Amino acid sequence: MIASSELILNPDGSVYHLNLKPEHIAQDIIFVGDQNRVEKITKHFSSIEFSQQKREFKTQTGIFKGKRITVISTGIGPDNIDIVMNELDALVNIDLATRTPKDSLTSLNIIRIGTSGSLQADIPCDSFVMAQYGLGLDNMLRSYLIDSITENDIEDAFIQQTNWDMRKGKPYVIACSEQLEKRMESDSIFKGFTGTAGGFYGPQGRVLRLDIQDPELNTKMDSFNYNGTRMTNLEMETAAIYGLGKLLGHQCLSLNAIIANRATGTFSEDPYKAVDALIAYALDKLAE
Repeated sequence: MIASSELILNPDGSVYHLNLKPEHIAQDIIFVGDQNRVEKITKHFSSIEFSQQKREFKTQTGIFKGKRITVISTGIGPDNIDIVMNELDALVNIDLATRTPKDSLTSLNIIRIGTSGSLQADIPCDSFVMAQYGLGLDNMLRSYLIDSITENDIEDAFIQQTNWDMRKGKPYVIACSEQLEKRMESDSIFKGFTGTAGGFYGPQGRVLRLDIQDPELNTKMDSFNYNGTRMTNLEMETAAIYGLGKLLGHQCLSLNAIIANRATGTFSEDPYKAVDALIAYALDKLAE
């Protein structure tokens, strides 16, 4: 039995942060960072059966082309992903009444739809990137036992090629769900290697008033190459989703609309249009 201090429930029996009960979520789930983006997706639904919000975690479940889908806003960063992934798993794989793991486990399909900046000149603004790998620079996942799911050769190559300072913790690399990769791929989408940073400013090489540990890190990441695999974009959630998804037995995939290209110094003329196009693409693929 899991202690009440470890699995915290609200007085109505819902999980603590998400404020959800098992019947509130579908097997197919879309993650967005921004709570205001939830309804940009669910406006395409023919019906919405459930809506809930607590803090930055907004959830809506409804029907799109006959398929039941849940959309959840996670907020920003790996720490929030730790909350969302563990509480979603508890909803389907722990009996909340007895506080015991179920004998038969459920695997969720989780697709992140986000925005990101491209690190490569040939991946232009308004394009889509599917993350075949997530590179975690954040340390959150290292709180778990992850050696069985990491891509050690890619990690070692990244550490060597970037002269990574191990005082910041060892980067981790996790592959996406092959099942969802096949389900969501097409000729119109780039496949990439997505970096997940633990912050927006210094951890992503931005300098305002503070000096950063390695001013050349972004350039090193831009030129990283492992057997033809290049870093394509940088954001703050993908690797954490992939890692916890693999550990918990869920299928996870991250899709990003590219709204900026750092290599060319360009920004999308209409980033909202790019995001809307990616939403339509992902929904149609899910409904097939």
